[in-house]
Amino acid sequence: MTGRVLLSTAYFPPAEYFSLIARAGDVVIEKHENYLKQTYRNRCMILGPNGPLQLTVPVLRGSFHKTPLRDLRIDNSRRWRELHLRGITSAYAAASFCEYYYDLIESIISPGYEFLLDLNDRALRSMCDAAGLEVRISFTDQFTGEGTVEEDYRYSITPKRTISVPGYKPIPYTQVFSERYGFTEGMSIIDILLNNGPGTRALLQGSLENRQ
Repeated sequence: MTGRVLLSTAYFPPAEYFSLIARAGDVVIEKHENYLKQTYRNRCMILGPNGPLQLTVPVLRGSFHKTPLRDLRIDNSRRWRELHLRGITSAYAAASFCEYYYDLIESIISPGYEFLLDLNDRALRSMCDAAGLEVRISFTDQFTGEGTVEEDYRYSITPKRTISVPGYKPIPYTQVFSERYGFTEGMSIIDILLNNGPGTRALLQGSLENRQ
């Protein structure tokens, strides 16, 4: 593994995000930007019996000013943990590797983290370990504008775009509800891990094989 990639923080982000990590030696997470709504920073997509399901971590933020992401607090007055775990159970109880990884995912979601950045950091490191991705993870020291550094994907991997990374081509795999929906792209690392287990790393690396 070689190179460095700059990414936004994210809550169980999609395979596209992790494909970059699978090809990197160093992963740097942005923590000095202002929070952006409707991104993977506090949400992910899983595939349930009724199709794609969005899981969102509620956050507390000021209404009249921008909130630095490093200071963004989770709204723990809401029952989001129960809803997320219930959704994951409903979606992946029949997945081939659910019994091997569900306890890990539950251990990430269940604690009462105060800050979104801490929750996401635990999720990222745990998913990398589970997928066998050996990388160094650190945070930015200061904010730099978009386009000032190479391999910057902070604002390109988003729910609004199907594929954002040049050279990325998802490798279809069997999902729990494949017979009903076919292969569904853009799902969380949870989907690929619970369906593929130890094969996750190879799928992530292979999806960027043709990258120049």
